[in-house]
Amino acid sequence: MIKDQPSFTALDSLGRSNGSPSTMKPLLAMAFFTSSMFAQWLGYPAPGTPRNRDGSANLTAEAPRASNGKPDLSGVWHVVPTSAAEMKQLFGAGVDTLDVPGMEIDTISKYAVNILLDFKPEDAPMRPETAAKFGATKGYVGGCAPIGIPLTYLVSEPDEIVQTPRQIVMMFESDGTHRQIHTDGRPLPKDPEPTWLGYSVGNWEGDTLVVETIGLNDRTVLDVIGHPHSEALRVVERYHRRDFGHMDVEVTFDDSKMYTKPFSIKFTQTLFADSDVLETVCAENEKDLAHIGRN
Repeated sequence: MIKDQPSFTALDSLGRSNGSPSTMKPLLAMAFFTSSMFAQWLGYPAPGTPRNRDGSANLTAEAPRASNGKPDLSGVWHVVPTSAAEMKQLFGAGVDTLDVPGMEIDTISKYAVNILLDFKPEDAPMRPETAAKFGATKGYVGGCAPIGIPLTYLVSEPDEIVQTPRQIVMMFESDGTHRQIHTDGRPLPKDPEPTWLGYSVGNWEGDTLVVETIGLNDRTVLDVIGHPHSEALRVVERYHRRDFGHMDVEVTFDDSKMYTKPFSIKFTQTLFADSDVLETVCAENEKDLAHIGRN
């Protein structure tokens, strides 16, 4: 129901001083801050990948299983992006003005721009103090700090999942960080020291991996335009690999200090077969940040 989703202009009523698409262009540019090339070992087909007759990966084949019988989520994944047409309908015709090869507006999810897109502006579950903070922020403006979840897996760059019996590791190309999800039965810490990616434990509900995360610091934002969160944020993710090449993901955010009720987003990730994530070193020869927003 795109016509009911808030555009940047509609977000003015939620506290932004200027939500025009032209104002948002510098922020959108920072959502695509690294190149999106997905293979270093060119010409090396990954063992165990089901193939079509032409040698391409069969993404609709049966999902693989780990040694314990659970679905194996391992692989390089990327969010199914929102089309350029829908992005322009949501955020204005000029939303792709700053496109560069590999980092186009249609390489990210619409939720990377606005995590509350599924709400009408008047129904957005922000507390008054949250709306005030949101109105004062400049959104995500880059730099070398981790961009946090969920933004890191909603932008142009892929992430890689490595699954072992007692731990799952996510490696993010977007900022070169990694995340540990413990699946060995341990409980969440009672009084965690806040960190950029928090503390995560996972358990299986049938063929769905349920990940619960707490202990996130409040130095990241939930999307490019700057919806904030507090250190009380609790994130629950549900990962279901429905076949070899597609993973359905649901993410629920529960932050009673900032929002009046929990809210969720749903998206699908596609497997980048025969690929790997690239090394990211944010500060190495960086010359772009000083120019963002000058034009």
